[in-house]
Amino acid sequence: MQTWVLRLSPGVDPVEALLDACKENGWTAAFVISAVGSLANAKLRFAAQPEAADIAGPLELVSLSGTLSLDGPHLHAAVADAEGNVFGGHLRPGSKVRTTAEVLVAVLPDVIFRRRPDPNTGSRELVVEPRQPPV
Repeated sequence: MQTWVLRLSPGVDPVEALLDACKENGWTAAFVISAVGSLANAKLRFAAQPEAADIAGPLELVSLSGTLSLDGPHLHAAVADAEGNVFGGHLRPGSKVRTTAEVLVAVLPDVIFRRRPDPNTGSRELVVEPRQPPV
């Protein structure tokens, strides 16, 4: 396992930045272990809802975790507003960093994460495959 620390700047979309890091570094299987920082807004899809809600900021990024693959991310975030109200759900593209976001990522170099349709859930679920050595 390798670990990476990313610092995201103001105005950056965390989801897009993490996907870009996967592509740029050739990560085929990674976990977001932790993140802290602040967001100008957050796009969160709440449980069993079809669309993401736009949570207006300023917000503290209390927690971020999930999986990253070239097939797409599965990220959960918790954010707190200025009154201390906490919102959590699937972090979707469209969120923006306010001052900074510090993200700890673990990369698993020997496997590939894929997202495949699962007939039991009706969703694209995680499948872990061994990474083939170069020929």
